[in-house]
Amino acid sequence: MDRTTRPLVIFAAFAGSLVVGLVLMLWAVGGLRTVTAPAAIGGPFQLTDQAGQVVTDRNLKGKPTLIFFGFTHCPDICPTSLFEISEVLKAMGKDADRVNAYFVSVDPERDTGAAMKDYLSSFDPHLKGLTGDPEAVAKVLSEYRVYAKKVPLKDGDYTMDHTALIYLMDRDGHFVSPFNLKRTAEEAATDLKRYL
Repeated sequence: MDRTTRPLVIFAAFAGSLVVGLVLMLWAVGGLRTVTAPAAIGGPFQLTDQAGQVVTDRNLKGKPTLIFFGFTHCPDICPTSLFEISEVLKAMGKDADRVNAYFVSVDPERDTGAAMKDYLSSFDPHLKGLTGDPEAVAKVLSEYRVYAKKVPLKDGDYTMDHTALIYLMDRDGHFVSPFNLKRTAEEAATDLKRYL
């Protein structure tokens, strides 16, 4: 090896080790990942609304859909979210008829059809409450990647810890994104109308 090629070989070895080191470091910190499709949200389900009508994933077709998972004994997040959804539906005027809005129970033990009907009487009439047997509810929670867990209380009762997102589904029943309610009802209604 002559004097002119030796520095080039040393530089090439240094550059190569630098690239290998950088790749290993990125891999170690999780910055080097293969690009994969996001986990699907949504899927087949069959529940019953507060009027006793069967509602399935097929009912999502043809209209944009807002879905909120909660329970009727919820002290704060659920009634607040349902009130905000009701305000958006009200701001939509007649276009509210062209939107599905579902409140899906994470507490089928207490949330019977009658309990859902009574609870939803305080909110916009477009809102439908969906419940079912524990297996049917567990299936829809799994399909929508919803976390829900029973939390015992000191008095022997219980509450539910759960995901508190509003899901926006498009007219084909595919997940679009969480729906932002941290804005005026009119702004949210204008946004929702884009999916009609």
